[in-house]
Amino acid sequence: MSNERDAGDHGPMKLFTTMFSSLQEKFHRDRSDRDSTLPRPTAPSRVVTSAQNQSHLFFEYLVVVSLRKKREGMYEPQITYQFPKLANMRRSQREEEEKSLKAILLFCFPEGVNWAPLTEYASETFSFVLTEVDGSRRNGYCRRLLPSGKGARPPEAYCIISQVACFGLFSKIFDEVEKRRQISMAMIYPFMQSLREAPFPAPGNTVKIKSFIPESGTEVISLTRPLDSWLEHVDFRTLFRCLTDEEVLRVFASTVLERRIIFMADELSLYLLPLLQYPSQVLHAVAALLYPFTWQHTFISIVPSVLIDVVMAPTPYLLGVQKNKLDDVIDQSDMLIVDLTEGAENTFITCIGDESTILPEKLQEELLQALCCRKDNSTSEELNKVVSEAFLSFFVKTVGHFPSHVKRRSGGQPGVFQINSFCKASEPKASRQFVKRFIQTQMFDLFIQEVERQPTQEGFFHQKIAEYQQSKKKEKAKRGWVRGLVV
Repeated sequence: MSNERDAGDHGPMKLFTTMFSSLQEKFHRDRSDRDSTLPRPTAPSRVVTSAQNQSHLFFEYLVVVSLRKKREGMYEPQITYQFPKLANMRRSQREEEEKSLKAILLFCFPEGVNWAPLTEYASETFSFVLTEVDGSRRNGYCRRLLPSGKGARPPEAYCIISQVACFGLFSKIFDEVEKRRQISMAMIYPFMQSLREAPFPAPGNTVKIKSFIPESGTEVISLTRPLDSWLEHVDFRTLFRCLTDEEVLRVFASTVLERRIIFMADELSLYLLPLLQYPSQVLHAVAALLYPFTWQHTFISIVPSVLIDVVMAPTPYLLGVQKNKLDDVIDQSDMLIVDLTEGAENTFITCIGDESTILPEKLQEELLQALCCRKDNSTSEELNKVVSEAFLSFFVKTVGHFPSHVKRRSGGQPGVFQINSFCKASEPKASRQFVKRFIQTQMFDLFIQEVERQPTQEGFFHQKIAEYQQSKKKEKAKRGWVRGLVV
């Protein structure tokens, strides 16, 4: 397989450049003037699209992308099947989706257009994120496999677009799609129709889908949604298989400060995980470490070859790039390039140099101790719990005192976050330098804007803050009691 870029094809790059420029314009408009010493970016405006109105559905649509031969060794991706049909959509919605479909073609086959027909090909599942010009995001889930037939042939891709972030759930759906594809394409339609009509389950709940298969009869498929919504797309196992605990902290530190980060992998990783699945899972795991904050910038789990110029963007990003594109990215400065290849000589191909000193030293030690609690034979759920709570505790201890520094106003008006008093109140003092840098990020700004709009705060993060503050009060009271006994 070759990954040469077709230099004459500027259509995809033009499409991406237009989307990227629109996002830049929205993300970098006039900055808030609430504190002249600490300028903060304004949140992008939100436009509710027709796709967002479908968030209660399992998925928006399924497409099958096949490779059509253009000339010897050259193939062009094209959509050969779609459910539901674009013809069933309103005109405005159809025009919007046609633009997205052009991007989907690229993400289903990001390696490029040069392929050698194959007789064997292990199916692989990966995901990507479509960022719209209004800042909204949709998830793309892709299962690539070799179509039925004889002789050498190129693979085809099944892609589901959904508002729902839940990689494991859609992997199971693809298992059912692939099973039916082996019988007949006609068997896929009734299954997807049943899935589309089914109510999307609440976190922790299960929905049962009935589907008929010839010679097997009616089957009942159970689909369970994970309880922790921010971990619906995540399995930390791949992240810690690729990186040591210390390396994960360096990546986390760069992500927290919203830097430019590239993850690279190549075919040497195939015996562990398929090529495209490898960086995809790592990127989603890294983004999940930021909870309760959300990565607000460019996020492409596998950068298509024709869009490789995105690495030149001056704004923050999380990108997955194939190793054979290293020469296209190595000349870029002020970024972290992480090599996920098994047995790589240097995990960090390039770095800024301060990654190990960004996080407060004491909290780094606590994070490493917490990560040591995970077990090699733990389930994905057990691993997710240990890892997510370790990093959530980090945010509780560094910025968990923010509720006390939001001044509420009467008349239902939004509150005002008191930045200076918040920074001065950061404990321990060793954390203040980190806090001053973190509050200038887009993710913190958008988080605080939401806090200012909501008079009451509920959720897992706020629950953990309350528990931590209660434990500090008990510890303080205990120390006072001990001092009283000594006196």
